[in-house]
Amino acid sequence: MSTPAPSLFTHFPIEDYRHHEAEIDAALRNMLHGGHYILGPEVDAFEREFAAFIGARHVIGVANGTDAIELILRALDIGAGARVVVPSHTAVASASGIARAGAEPVFVDVDPVTCTMCPQALEALLASDLGQGVKAVLAVHIYGQPVAWSALKSVTDQHGVLLLEDCAQAHGATFDGIKTGALGLAAAFSFYPTKNLGAIGDGGAITTSDDELADRIRVIRQYGWKERYISHCEGVNSRLDEMQAAILRVKLRTLPAQIQQRREVAAAYAGELSGVAGVEIPVARRVSTHAYHLYVIQCEARDALMQHLQQQGVPVALHYPAAIHQQPGYAAITARSPALPNTERVVSRILTLPLHPYLKPEAVAAVCQAIRSFVHP
Repeated sequence: MSTPAPSLFTHFPIEDYRHHEAEIDAALRNMLHGGHYILGPEVDAFEREFAAFIGARHVIGVANGTDAIELILRALDIGAGARVVVPSHTAVASASGIARAGAEPVFVDVDPVTCTMCPQALEALLASDLGQGVKAVLAVHIYGQPVAWSALKSVTDQHGVLLLEDCAQAHGATFDGIKTGALGLAAAFSFYPTKNLGAIGDGGAITTSDDELADRIRVIRQYGWKERYISHCEGVNSRLDEMQAAILRVKLRTLPAQIQQRREVAAAYAGELSGVAGVEIPVARRVSTHAYHLYVIQCEARDALMQHLQQQGVPVALHYPAAIHQQPGYAAITARSPALPNTERVVSRILTLPLHPYLKPEAVAAVCQAIRSFVHP
């Protein structure tokens, strides 16, 4: 097979800016001339608009998704001496936010098909000695795939712990008709440039419909201030930037259409790859709609397939090359974690294929042909 032309695989954040360029440039000019640069009208407007999109009463813009996790836990007084359950198969930010709040991450296994938190593994963990001191569970909607929310909620309710959401990869996904970010008490979002809703820089937000919790988070995000220069608690400096809010407001208007385009690309992959020997494609739950932040297949011969695709000019990636419990920085926590057999198998098999709203059908066809040429050389 000939190497696909580089133009088939455009770089998503740049393409996304080009798609919105005129509107973004105009929004930034208006913001700059308005003279409000920190927690001004752009952040206020974005918070209202994103709350309406999610279906939550409150959105609190913060500096990034990691801060969002930390601030939720701080506002809930989940810190030193508390444990928070999180999958090991996720971006390290999920565990980092927990640790920064002063709590201890406890890793739990995932479902081998969806790669999301396994309800049975969670039940076993909470019923064990490791369940002592657990105050919350952070459910990660990995790749844009919603977790098995009802099953997880049944487990957490039985054990009297909170169920929170990490929606960093799930903008626009739904479970049983409800958008991720409106399922639990609170949720953390990231607006890293590659996300379904991406800033041009860092950004994050917290969603909640709990009025008191929202008020506490707003106080914590800015030095503990209720009035300027008077700290009522030990807060932090974690504010969504006015420039990023202006950019996000522009992109939010086209987000539903872009998610639909992502689903169409995913459907094209599924149509081409279903039944290809040795390749497992992502499967969305019946009660869910997948946001397809990433399109991640599984293959026993992953490393060889990855090398083959790279040689064919296909830009593939690993999300992630190691689970958190396999990383040196979390060795002390790993020693106190249960066995994670599904996680370790998944990590050795996953491969991320190109997917974004601007990916052309011929690019999808080229990727699938390259995969088939590996399976049937």
